[in-house]
Amino acid sequence: MNADKEKWILLVVLSLIWGSSFILIKKSLDHFTPFQVGALRVLIAGVVLMPIAISKYKLFPKKHVKWLVLAAFTGSFIPMFLFPIAEKEVTSSIAGIINSMMPIFVIIVGALVWNFETTKQQMIGVFISFTGVCLLAFGGGEGTVFKIIPILLLLLATLCYAVSTTTVKSKLMEISSTVLSAFVFSFVLFIPSLLALSLTGFFSTFSFSQDNMTGLMFVSLLSVFGTGLAMMMNYRLLKVSTPLFASTVTLLMPIVAIAWGMLDGERLTVLQFIGAAIIIAGLIFLRSKPKK
Repeated sequence: MNADKEKWILLVVLSLIWGSSFILIKKSLDHFTPFQVGALRVLIAGVVLMPIAISKYKLFPKKHVKWLVLAAFTGSFIPMFLFPIAEKEVTSSIAGIINSMMPIFVIIVGALVWNFETTKQQMIGVFISFTGVCLLAFGGGEGTVFKIIPILLLLLATLCYAVSTTTVKSKLMEISSTVLSAFVFSFVLFIPSLLALSLTGFFSTFSFSQDNMTGLMFVSLLSVFGTGLAMMMNYRLLKVSTPLFASTVTLLMPIVAIAWGMLDGERLTVLQFIGAAIIIAGLIFLRSKPKK
């Protein structure tokens, strides 16, 4: 399969998987705390990928270990906690929409840290999308002003994703996507996630009740598909495309997230719909090719 065709297939499949992650987070929060959901998500992925990590340990990038750690914590650890915390206050639909701002942060981080070229058109797109975020944050009706904190947490998580994406593209492309995912979850993040889960009191309070087993089912689906498998596909997408193209998976994710949210009874206000449309319009604008 040629790279151009492969990158579009990966883009669509990733959009479906990651777009469904927000509703799985929401369902997991019915059974566990935000910190438990985040820690379990990383820990289960580490357990599943451990055999690959052990069998390929000789490929561990010792000379680039600092970049591996940075990519792991910003892309696969910190956001796993920030999203569940935020989704205690906002809907899964809004979480998906905010996450669609990742291309903006990829442009900003790429320009400031990795000297990626930034155009005037991209900066205009950033401003348009930022306007949409403001409407989304404050357009939910009475009392929504207090939602600014979870919105900021979601923006921080999206910034972390951008840092990880640009770091992987710049420093870690010599490692295969499968092996890189295995190293991230099994070698770098396994102990931190186990420690975080212990600090929540999970092991002292957990019982094999129907409620807990249902929660584990949602978290396991989230971990295996929305974390382990999705990160492998994301790293592969970075290999066959650019960080900006890979980040545009977030353009399609809100459609999936909103569809799941509405099926689950979520509703957006008219102003929030307008804000979401402005965000996506800004992203499409910064991704379009300038006229010659």
